[in-house]
Amino acid sequence: MEVKEQIYTRYIYLKDFFRIGWDDDATSKIEKAFQFAQSLLGEETFNSGEVILNHSIDVATIVATEIGMGIDSVVTGLLHNVMYAGLERKATREEIEENFGESVYSILNGMAKINALGTDTVDLHSENYRKLLLALAGDVRVIIIKIADRLQVMRNLDIYDSESRERLVSETSHLYAPLAHRLGLYAINSELQDLCLKYQKPEAYNYVLTRLKETENERANFVAEFVKPVEKKLKKRGLNFSMKARTKSVFSIWNKMHKKNVSFDEVMDLFAIRVILDSKPEDEKSDCWTAYSFVTEEYQANTERLRDWITIPKSNGYESLHTTVMGPQGKWVEIQIRTRRMDEIAEKGLAAHWRYKGGKDSSNFDGWLAGIRDILENPELNVVDFIDQFRIDIYSDEIFVFTPKGDLKKLPQGATMLDFAYEIHSELGDHCVGGRVNGKKVTLKYKLKNGDQISIDTSNNQNPKMDWLDFLVTSKAKSRVKASLNEERSRQAALGKEILARKFKNWKIELSDEAIRKMLKNYGFKLAADLYYDIATEKIDPLDIKSLFTEKVAEEESAKRTLEELLPKSEVKDLAFEGGDDFLVIDNNLKNLNYKLAPCCNPVFGDPIFGFVSIKEGIKIHRKSCPNALQMKERYPYRIIKTRWRDEANANQGSFLATLYISGTDELGIVSEISHIIAKDIGTQMRSINIESDKGNFEGVLKVLVYNLDHLEFLIHKLKKVKGVISVSRGEK
Repeated sequence: MEVKEQIYTRYIYLKDFFRIGWDDDATSKIEKAFQFAQSLLGEETFNSGEVILNHSIDVATIVATEIGMGIDSVVTGLLHNVMYAGLERKATREEIEENFGESVYSILNGMAKINALGTDTVDLHSENYRKLLLALAGDVRVIIIKIADRLQVMRNLDIYDSESRERLVSETSHLYAPLAHRLGLYAINSELQDLCLKYQKPEAYNYVLTRLKETENERANFVAEFVKPVEKKLKKRGLNFSMKARTKSVFSIWNKMHKKNVSFDEVMDLFAIRVILDSKPEDEKSDCWTAYSFVTEEYQANTERLRDWITIPKSNGYESLHTTVMGPQGKWVEIQIRTRRMDEIAEKGLAAHWRYKGGKDSSNFDGWLAGIRDILENPELNVVDFIDQFRIDIYSDEIFVFTPKGDLKKLPQGATMLDFAYEIHSELGDHCVGGRVNGKKVTLKYKLKNGDQISIDTSNNQNPKMDWLDFLVTSKAKSRVKASLNEERSRQAALGKEILARKFKNWKIELSDEAIRKMLKNYGFKLAADLYYDIATEKIDPLDIKSLFTEKVAEEESAKRTLEELLPKSEVKDLAFEGGDDFLVIDNNLKNLNYKLAPCCNPVFGDPIFGFVSIKEGIKIHRKSCPNALQMKERYPYRIIKTRWRDEANANQGSFLATLYISGTDELGIVSEISHIIAKDIGTQMRSINIESDKGNFEGVLKVLVYNLDHLEFLIHKLKKVKGVISVSRGEK
């Protein structure tokens, strides 16, 4: 199908939808928006190859037919790419406001803010989550159209490359699916979750899908048997209704199998039966309870599974009666009872509220957005933690509790007395010591139940504690506690820094960067703030810190005295320890007994070296690559002396012991060959040789005397050429 035909087919479907149930004004607005979008987008494509106008029409269709938004939102769906960065000519603000009004531009501008973050083209950074949600926390329609946009993308995910698919799936599961759920867009949330599972775990997705198809007839027969007696009673009462079975989403079934570690056949609630009543507004609640009574007369109900969201709807406006009954063949079945109005709200969420209430009944949702904004604007927030908690909050059940004055508060299931205190006010939470529930005294950790009436007890001496984070449930409470703890820690760290500066001044020791690094290393800290905090809270005794530096001074003086005993005064006078510019110069023939070559690394004339002043054994010369060098330099910098050899011209006057490690395949006569090279070809003196053979391979250690580094490297080169020798390396053992 040609591009023009694809575009036309999509648009006719959308236009036909508007001809039914919408006035001529709405239809003309859609026509105008399409013509405007077409003039700018033409047949332009995204990088993925998808035609931009096709995508725009698809999004507008989802907004209109699946979500049920108003004309401005549908127009915005059509226009949401007219300011796309890749276009040759982009729409201006003036054009959009003049042709479609300020409301449409406002929504488009909100979407542009999100897209400007680059979340559609680059990896989503934690800071972008903060900005994204702050941008979302404005006009709710921005969120809804962005969700519709993401649904269209996920339905066409095959056209994207693997890297883009991975990113889009991650974003969707972490952010867009939970947002759809929070808005009451349950069908879209389920589809997004299913699509994420399809690409994340294709084998699991295909298995559940196959099993659902295999058991389809079995479920249909069960539903037919179940509904007959209920239909009879409802008709007898004169209620107008419809009944249908709703199978759980693939993701929901897989998630239950995964979390409860059960097989597909062991998932009890694969589907729910929905009773939808045609009721007048004033009869809705009574009709639902009447239907409930008929169902529970016919089938035994599990009273613990009753969920009444008619008396008190969910925060997103969801209203329904849920119960679980024992159906035919001894199977438990979930029953959902609601009116047609409630069902549309359940399917289309907040959008349906606007249809029924004229777009004004969004106070609950606005309150939720305000709560998100408070959390996100906290500078101490770890946004990754927030996103994880955000997903938990979104999918958790709610409980309803009351203040002493009878005001209703909604909290997630499992919320504690302390969560409630923070829900009322941050200061109240900070100083909460417990409270009373239904007149009985309880602790901070008390888990609230539906209908609890709560009063809070406080104390000025109470402050947030680290262990509170172990039992708090709500994001708001956790965020506040973390912020309070960080504030207190910062205050204590500042105090600790003052204490340390005062102590060093009294001790007449310079508090330099080097001194701070020494303390951090000694106590195992990465940040100075942690050191200061432990000083302020008396976990570190300042006298212990003093000993670090007074011992250093004493040891440095001892090292200098040792040098004076070992070397002529003229040589010690200008000699600096590590960090200075002067060198200790030693002879290559080592006739001066004040110097000793360290046996741990066996320096050879020509090796880069340094001197180490030992208290009992004089000055030891180490190779700079000595395995002990790092430890010596870190622990005893005041004993390290820059050192170099005196004169390479006299290289042949002395001999140096070197250790070589040799390995290879155990060839016949290889030991004789190695010995011959050392003794005859080079004239090197061999002090010892130790060869061990095992399963056709050998490893050996040679100790030889050489003149200098060049001499040693030449020997290694010759040994590597011996047949069967695989490696020769200088040892430091």
